[in-house]
Amino acid sequence: MIIGLGVDLAEVEPWAQALVHPSAAALAGTFTALEREQAAGGPVDEAQRLAARFAAKEAFVKALDGAGWGAPPLRARLDLREVEVRLDPWGRPRLCLHGEARATAEQAGVRVAHLSLSHERGMALATVILEG
Repeated sequence: MIIGLGVDLAEVEPWAQALVHPSAAALAGTFTALEREQAAGGPVDEAQRLAARFAAKEAFVKALDGAGWGAPPLRARLDLREVEVRLDPWGRPRLCLHGEARATAEQAGVRVAHLSLSHERGMALATVILEG
């Protein structure tokens, strides 16, 4: 059964600027060390990969907040690093939940989180489907 669906579109440029000014708290407060490491490797621009990961975090929150299960909005109490995008051995993105994100998803009955990422010409898109 589908518990929630979330979609988010993110601009790449703010993440490109954050990479130019690495002292910006945006990177450290949004991404885990593993996310930064995986975004830096490969043929796709790092800023595009970071924008897609940010969109995934936002899409997850939308999917869970839109599930109608009666809790206060998740975004208001969530550390975005608790919603981690990891690549599996074949390079496919997966959500790995920690802390409040994990506890809230479990409370809502989420058993599986499906994730799809895409990026093109300055924009990144993520879709999350939560299944229970």
